[in-house]
Amino acid sequence: MASVARLRNVVIDCPDPSALAAFYAAVAGGTLVAEEADWVVLKLPDGLRLGFQLAEGYTPPEWPRADHNSQQFHLDFDAGPTWEDVDVAEKKVLALGARLLRREEDPVAEDFRVYADPAGHPFCLCRID
Repeated sequence: MASVARLRNVVIDCPDPSALAAFYAAVAGGTLVAEEADWVVLKLPDGLRLGFQLAEGYTPPEWPRADHNSQQFHLDFDAGPTWEDVDVAEKKVLALGARLLRREEDPVAEDFRVYADPAGHPFCLCRID
């Protein structure tokens, strides 16, 4: 099927676009390609772009919820093929200001851990075989 348009950015609302862009640059790499007080764009090494937009009165999502103030999206990051790789990545994201929300309950059946970024958005570090 032919596309109607090409995806430009995934945009994340937050209280401090520069700080959150710096967090994700430290997690995923990349280069800031646009920066204003209310808008920052991070171009990731594979060409994907994350936009960070100032949201006045921002309230972080509550995870896990399906009703009021639930998460609207989350990002999955490939942390490597082993739990040891995920452990290393976890230490780094925690040092950058992330917060652990959920550790896998069954490491054989599940392949991810859930964190909140400094603005409260959930993201996952995944063990990818």
